[in-house]
Amino acid sequence: MIFLTDAAGQCVYASSEWAKLTGQEIKDALGRGSLARVHPDDRSTVEDIINQATQQGAEFNVRYRLLKPDDTCRWVAAGGVPSFGLLGDAFAGYLGTITELAEGATDTIRAYGKVERFRPPAPYQTTTPNSALDRVADHLIMAHSLIEDDGGKRALPDLRNALFKIGQALAEKVTERERLN
Repeated sequence: MIFLTDAAGQCVYASSEWAKLTGQEIKDALGRGSLARVHPDDRSTVEDIINQATQQGAEFNVRYRLLKPDDTCRWVAAGGVPSFGLLGDAFAGYLGTITELAEGATDTIRAYGKVERFRPPAPYQTTTPNSALDRVADHLIMAHSLIEDDGGKRALPDLRNALFKIGQALAEKVTERERLN
């Protein structure tokens, strides 16, 4: 499941998988509305990690419980890669992903996260992106996490530009959807 934020960390795009997993309408998830579907005990951890990462313009990882439509919980891993515009100058926000974790996480685990390199877990059933643009974003985020590990750092500026352009295209989808409504 793909999300896009602005430079203030406000969600400006969430893929359709969000509504399926949480029961929350996409329009209600925008801004900081998605926090309403984070388990109340995990909410401050998620907010703190996102705020800290946004202030630093750094990658982040966070694992927490998300509330499903029936208000049962599902553990997810979320994270984002910062976008710095085409010239790499100003922090523009995040292109990120939320992935369901395999069944079996227990209630004894507490939410946790770090502001550091984002390494997305493998996609899981309901959080696998549906639209072509969301799948492109998902693959670019995965490529970003892998490229630094394999010595391909020279390609990183081009990859970051591609992430920025995909983020722009996702934002345009939101703007177009708003015009139609």
